[in-house]
Amino acid sequence: MSNTPTPPSPAPYSVLRPHRSEFISLRGLRHHLLRWDPLAPAAQGSEPPPLLLLHGWMDVGASFQFMVDALQESAHRQIYALDWRGFGLSDKSGADAYWFPDYLGDLDALLDLLSPTQPIDLLGHSMGGNVVMTYAALRPQRLRRLINLEGFGLPETHAEQAPERLREWLDQLKTPAALKSYPDLAAVAARLMKTNPRLPEAKAAWLAAHWARPDAEGRWQILGDPVHKRSNPMLYRKDEIVAGWARIEAPLLWVEGACTDVSAWWGDSYPRADFEARLSVVKQIERRVLSEAGHMLHHDQPHALAQVLEDFLRR
Repeated sequence: MSNTPTPPSPAPYSVLRPHRSEFISLRGLRHHLLRWDPLAPAAQGSEPPPLLLLHGWMDVGASFQFMVDALQESAHRQIYALDWRGFGLSDKSGADAYWFPDYLGDLDALLDLLSPTQPIDLLGHSMGGNVVMTYAALRPQRLRRLINLEGFGLPETHAEQAPERLREWLDQLKTPAALKSYPDLAAVAARLMKTNPRLPEAKAAWLAAHWARPDAEGRWQILGDPVHKRSNPMLYRKDEIVAGWARIEAPLLWVEGACTDVSAWWGDSYPRADFEARLSVVKQIERRVLSEAGHMLHHDQPHALAQVLEDFLRR
């Protein structure tokens, strides 16, 4: 029998700026909206614009909590985060696939509710970063500042790939989509730390409770529609994306982690030079690279990210 003492569990993550949950209807689906109210009122006539945070694929709006806690100069700012359709506590679409234009439609409807006349500051991570880039091109009057956290887009596709992509999707429709379940919350947290080894245990435990829910049998289910795992039957048209990025008017802040390796996702199908050529069409852009951070940079370096973000928003 070993006499080695069991290491103590880390102290639970302590939220500094709690959010509150609301449910709103966007285009016929119930969406979960997280709201961080101002900690103190701003001086009359100096209220900053709202800041809206949009998460990435297989993530949730609560994922931004650590970054929001680290924001020092935004005490007077109203901050929101949305669970995209089919993620978190928002409704599933009920369809056999999720379409990129629907995210744009949901975002447009959300801004009609949150800030119908005042331009906002808009931030997106990963998939959310791709959505906000296209939206900024379509509704330039609705944005003051734009922030993209590693929304690289996707490798270019070609017309000859379309038949195989559609055939693959048809084959996948014959099998019900499913995600792995977990026996308890600790297993969900372990799954988060396996995906991102930089995520501290205390933060993983806090996030796990927002990333999954127990079912009737007590198994913890990821809050994401498994339909998201299917192949998208539509091709990614790089030229269409670039045409949109060239129309962005808002100043853009691009932030990436120094440890992100995009070749691990796409191999040689999406060289860095291709992405740089796409980004070069944006008129006003500032770039920042965060050390000791990977793709989940808002988890890895929330304080460094908050400092970069507030410096950009202040100007």
